[in-house]
Amino acid sequence: MSTSPPFLVPSALHTEIGQVEDIKSDESSDQDANQIVISSISKDEPLVTRKELWSYYLYYNGDNGVGPLGYTQTLFQGLATAAGYDPVAGPSSSCLATTASGQCVVPWGSGTKSVSSVVLIANGISFALMTALFTTIGSAADYGTFGRWLLLAVTVVCWAAQYACMALTTPNRWILAMVIYIIGFVSYGATLVFYAALFPRLARNTPHARHLREKYESGEIPPEVYEQEESLEKNKISNISTVHSNVGYIVTLLLNLALLLPMANNPKVDNYVLMLVTTYWVALGIWWFILQEPRPGPSLPEGEHYTTIGWKQIWAALKTYKHLPYTFVYLFSFFLLADGLNTTGTLVAICQNNKFSFSFLQNTYLGLSQAITSTISTLTFWYIQRYWKISTKKMFVVTNVVTILIPLWGMIGIWTERFGFHNVWEFWAYNIVFGLFQAPYYAFSQTMMAELSPPGFDNMFFGLFGLSNRASSMVGPNVIQAIINKTGNNWQGFPFLFALCTAASVVIWFGVDVTKGRRDAVRWAAEQRRHRH
Repeated sequence: MSTSPPFLVPSALHTEIGQVEDIKSDESSDQDANQIVISSISKDEPLVTRKELWSYYLYYNGDNGVGPLGYTQTLFQGLATAAGYDPVAGPSSSCLATTASGQCVVPWGSGTKSVSSVVLIANGISFALMTALFTTIGSAADYGTFGRWLLLAVTVVCWAAQYACMALTTPNRWILAMVIYIIGFVSYGATLVFYAALFPRLARNTPHARHLREKYESGEIPPEVYEQEESLEKNKISNISTVHSNVGYIVTLLLNLALLLPMANNPKVDNYVLMLVTTYWVALGIWWFILQEPRPGPSLPEGEHYTTIGWKQIWAALKTYKHLPYTFVYLFSFFLLADGLNTTGTLVAICQNNKFSFSFLQNTYLGLSQAITSTISTLTFWYIQRYWKISTKKMFVVTNVVTILIPLWGMIGIWTERFGFHNVWEFWAYNIVFGLFQAPYYAFSQTMMAELSPPGFDNMFFGLFGLSNRASSMVGPNVIQAIINKTGNNWQGFPFLFALCTAASVVIWFGVDVTKGRRDAVRWAAEQRRHRH
């Protein structure tokens, strides 16, 4: 007869979770235990159907970021540049003149600010708003059906912001473009976080996962095999959804060429392209909200409110760092890594837009190179991991190396124009390399978080994960925009980003033990239930 191991307690996952759990510890500092509500995990939860899983994938196929993450920033930066002037030539000059110095400023407060700094400020504001959103209502998604409606709400807001881009047709509307860009970027970022928070629960309720759990409980497989196979199941869903996002990216960009090529001389072609991109997402994304099976969490505790419970949960979760050390080391290091990578991507995009004169067509070609390589690399990484049964962390480490090399390459551009994102071929190389290694980065970073999250606390810890991903990026853009505004040189921002990415990667490589962290998370979640029952 098989006995349950001390750290793996999957049988505890079958108990219907109550609404309020007290975090208790033998240490006196934890005696003022915080109340945390966790979602229900039960055998009674609906089994994931094929239609439901495909609708989950199709949502991400449409939510591929072409519009809110790519084209909208290009449109905003292009309008601001057209509205600005060359500070070297004076207020009556044009940033687009053939004799322009390469610098461009727009009116800002009582003075001026470079367009690159304005774009980075917009990103900083966006990340600050995301932080407020995730901390205020992110954890509330664990209650009842609130998470389901929350994803729908932020999705609709993002769709509306993208359709509103039809009004962005003249340079004097660059401030409106900035506002729409911020709304679209914030809501898009929110869709990614609340979408990602769904997949651990889906992974637990697939027919294969249920079968694995039954075999473990009956003693047919040891805990090590159960852990490994369950991790591979999570990676399967995460990687397939990432592939769908990349496939959607490719399809969307190819559809855009049907407008960009024949309507190249139409001044509103960029606006029409954004309408097409958004309509594609609507057509594919709506099915998730129709076919999603109900898996509600517990009811909101009496006396609590959706707008305040999130802060209480996050504060309570943060106080559990002693019980979940590897989870919080990962969250901290990912805070730095996401800041470095997100800001590096924005800075390279600024340089790329300047190089290609804000051309949607050229950005489409570059995007296709990235999307095709992303699809190939995600499938290849997944095959390699599955075939050799390589751990999630080892796969993630490989992607981290390239994360460091990108800002390092940009640093070279400070001292020479032969290399360092000054040439057309470098942007082609960047998009291809980014696709080959950074697409798997997103899949594996998400799976790492899923493995280190206590079962039943999905939205709470993915809220912290989203907070690490987005809140961190309030820092990078503001530091970089200050550097650029002072020096007038975009490339001066890369050294800071290189240091940030390197420090974060080293912490992840040597400071995060996923196996111990996963067992700590499962044990901790089970302890909360035992204290109640």
